[in-house]
Amino acid sequence: MTTAAESTVTFDGRFARELAELAVPWQAEEAQDPKLLVLNEALADELGLDPGYLRTPEGVRLLVGNRIPEGATPVAQAYAGHQFGGYSPLLGDGRALLLGEITDSNGRLRDIHLKGSGRTPFARAGDGRAVVGPMLREYLVSEAMHALGIPTTRSLAVVGTGRLVRRDDMLPGAVLARVAASHLRVGSFQYARATDNIELLRRLADHAISRHYPAAADADNPYLALFAGVVSSQASLLAQWMLVGFVHGVMNTDNMTISGETIDYGPCAFMDAFNPAAVYSSIDVGGRYAYANQPVIAEWNLARLAESMLPLINEDQEQAVAPAVEALGAFRKQYSDAWFAGMKTKLGLPAGDAGTPESGTASELVDGAIAILKDGPVDYTQFFRNLGQAARGNFKPVRGMVLDLSAFDAWAERWQSLKPDADLMDQVNPVYIPRNHLVEEALAAATEGDMEPFTGLLEAVRAPYRERPGLERYAEGAPEEFGNYMTFCGT
Repeated sequence: MTTAAESTVTFDGRFARELAELAVPWQAEEAQDPKLLVLNEALADELGLDPGYLRTPEGVRLLVGNRIPEGATPVAQAYAGHQFGGYSPLLGDGRALLLGEITDSNGRLRDIHLKGSGRTPFARAGDGRAVVGPMLREYLVSEAMHALGIPTTRSLAVVGTGRLVRRDDMLPGAVLARVAASHLRVGSFQYARATDNIELLRRLADHAISRHYPAAADADNPYLALFAGVVSSQASLLAQWMLVGFVHGVMNTDNMTISGETIDYGPCAFMDAFNPAAVYSSIDVGGRYAYANQPVIAEWNLARLAESMLPLINEDQEQAVAPAVEALGAFRKQYSDAWFAGMKTKLGLPAGDAGTPESGTASELVDGAIAILKDGPVDYTQFFRNLGQAARGNFKPVRGMVLDLSAFDAWAERWQSLKPDADLMDQVNPVYIPRNHLVEEALAAATEGDMEPFTGLLEAVRAPYRERPGLERYAEGAPEEFGNYMTFCGT
């Protein structure tokens, strides 16, 4: 029965209904003593969900999947995937459930998804649970990415379950309520293709077109247009990751969305000192998903999507290869153009001026800035923010960061000659990011029941471009004793 507080929201089970072969009906594990740790009230309002209701015992039970709203059809989704390059024909939601879809206040269909809600048929050896630290990490970093203007899944709430979960130690359990344009992944297409059920593959593609690329339906070849749309979305997304120094950590094909949103914030981090080889995942021992490798891996993942979609692009798969390769070939230029345009903006150079990546002064200035960063160690975020001060005439902060002052001064003279726009720079170069040492401080405190450090950091990163008195520590780099940073996926 729907309560008055929920009455403005209607849940649907479109994915479960249209793609039953990819959906296993399932129920969340009963939470022993659920307690709301953090609620995204602005997102709740956007979804048409009453924040007041979500704070009630009944609302909290909804957020952990123990109260099923009318119209919701909880399912665990099936998908395949390449994990660190090795193919797994069946992965699926081992500790997650798609509760259902709702239409938000802007008329967009959004998934409501639970992470850490207990074992499913896809759990294999896992316990299906999650713990407070990693779920709050996803909440924090996804909200920071949203504030930076980067397409991302969102976090609605984190709820403590009242149950201790065994990891290296016994840790407090939690469930994350996640919101996404959809949870369709490259791995979803890999799974459908592996079934040799072309009708299922076609329905999956039609579902993706309807939800994310409706213009593709009118193209001469809708499925080729769908693939090209995903290529473009991912090229733009990867450029935005690289521009802010974000390292995802686990770019498996099951962690690449069809919508172009960032998903699954496990062993992720923002770079402190610029380092193309930066790796923050404890399991990425070979550096497959290092910072500088991310565009290459994205292209590799998209090639796996193309392979899965060949029967849709042309019934004669040999005839499908050439147009698929051509569409995939657009990735490099689209990514390069987006990254170069973003770098020009970070340097305060108007998008339409100072040449292209292949020519002229802007290309030399971008290359020169990267060379200065590589000569470091130079804090990536602080360098560009301090460069904004230099554009206003105060060179002291940025000069204090670099080792080769003569090389920097020669570069800066050329840069200044183009009259960089300091206000433009401040609009794209953040003051505040989820600094790794502050993230760990906040998660450690929250695990012990103190949410204050988390709340303070969240407040800072939700307005990343606006410098505010009293928040200086959130803009500072890691102390030297913090050492080499490593993250863990939490499963």
